[in-house]
Amino acid sequence: MSKLKNISPIYWIPATWFAMGLPFVALSGASSIMYKNMGISDTQIAFWTSLIMFPWTIKPLWGPFLEMYKTKKFFVYTTQILTGLLFGLLALTLQMDHFFSFSIAILTMIALSGSTHDTAADGVYLNELSPKLQAKFVGWQGAFYNIAKVFSGGVLVYFAGQLEKEIGIHNAWMIVMFAYGIIMVLLGLYNMRVLPAGNETPKVSSVKEGFVTLKDVVITFFQKKNIWYSLCFIVFYRFAEGQAIKIVPLFFKASRESGGLGLSTSEIGLLYGVFGSIAFVLGSIVAGYYVSNKGLTKKTLLILCAFFNLPFAAYAFLAIAMPHDLYIIASAVAIEYFGYGYGFVGLILFMMQNIAPGKYKMAHYAFGSGLMNLGFMIPSMISGLLSDYLGYKEFFIWVLIATIPAFIVTWLVPLMPAETETEEEAENVEEVTA
Repeated sequence: MSKLKNISPIYWIPATWFAMGLPFVALSGASSIMYKNMGISDTQIAFWTSLIMFPWTIKPLWGPFLEMYKTKKFFVYTTQILTGLLFGLLALTLQMDHFFSFSIAILTMIALSGSTHDTAADGVYLNELSPKLQAKFVGWQGAFYNIAKVFSGGVLVYFAGQLEKEIGIHNAWMIVMFAYGIIMVLLGLYNMRVLPAGNETPKVSSVKEGFVTLKDVVITFFQKKNIWYSLCFIVFYRFAEGQAIKIVPLFFKASRESGGLGLSTSEIGLLYGVFGSIAFVLGSIVAGYYVSNKGLTKKTLLILCAFFNLPFAAYAFLAIAMPHDLYIIASAVAIEYFGYGYGFVGLILFMMQNIAPGKYKMAHYAFGSGLMNLGFMIPSMISGLLSDYLGYKEFFIWVLIATIPAFIVTWLVPLMPAETETEEEAENVEEVTA
């Protein structure tokens, strides 16, 4: 038992999942707006800011080697601090002549650090919490991951937009990237104190044993019951999202003559930071309590899938109606973000209960989340080409069509029964929540 086991998860889950979401969204979302303002084309933005997300897909490859040194807690807070330092380095590259290539290289290093952090953080969550607590806190996990998303795409983007007017685009984003770095370092120092330490004994003692473990991880992963159904589910659940989310901020920023809404950087930040954040948090927390009470059944999973995918119709409405009223646009964003926060909980809990259980919880969950990211990354990479070819209106109509595979796989995927808690685990539940 960890000596910090008596500390409630509410003290470390919010900070850890905020730290998980912040760099991911900085790379996949905020960087798109930054590059758009710096004159980079939609096709280049969509391709490169998607390709740099690849470490989140292949992170299971180095997961077993994290068992060789220290603890999962160690890797969580050290990667948070490292990511913060890399953001500081990224800020400096924005002043260079060839800023695009240099900044993409630094963002790739941030992706490697961030994906390693996520593997270790998931390991802490899965090892420290019983199945009942995993379901109870999954809403909080998703909420603070998504708070990071709206903070990154909302508050910091709004801040960048205001600074752009005063000191120019490159200087504004340099300050914002320094802000990312400071926040990540502070989170690392906080988690150094509050995260449960877990088991101090290394499970892997050499590189050779690490490769043997990796081989066993891969074999046992694909031996899981109904694994191919499960993989189809986690890949196609986000198929439409992967296309829509990459293009939405570009659509908001593009001029009305080119089919966009012509919003300023600050207005986009306001949409995400105020309306999006409130809706996201509400959706995530409500869904967490919903699945905690109802359990992960076929019916609840279909409901979560509908909440996740159907609200993308809000962007099709905006692309067709082209409203000028910012409150109408904000209402559409709030609808989509509430649905996103609500529906994403289903995907996370599915992986915890259908992918992770077994001998290698952390590694198998990492495999699942890596393949989930692949299902997000590939559609994102081609979304720029599709939107340039189709135009924004037709593109968002296509996104609605692209939600159909999610409903098909949700209907077909078999569900595993949740793990049964032992008496010891039940006692731990009371101890942690005391």
